[in-house]
Amino acid sequence: MDSTQVKKLLDEALQLAEIHVKGEGSHFEVIAVDASFEGMSRVKKQQFIYAPLMEYIQRNDIHALSIKAFTPEEWQRDKKLMSL
Repeated sequence: MDSTQVKKLLDEALQLAEIHVKGEGSHFEVIAVDASFEGMSRVKKQQFIYAPLMEYIQRNDIHALSIKAFTPEEWQRDKKLMSL
């Protein structure tokens, strides 16, 4: 599995404003941005992103997944601190 496949799965399942996926093999980092994250706890945001990937995690196609989920306002503030 590659980052393009993970991004496609997330795009099709979640329709978020922005999704960035980095990684290779079975280790990936996901950055998701959407207004729907407003008021969600960090755990709820992660569960939301994990849901469409659970089949691939259970099959070990995805072994490690780092998730960072932001509202558009949080993303505008925090993306300056991150390198994509």
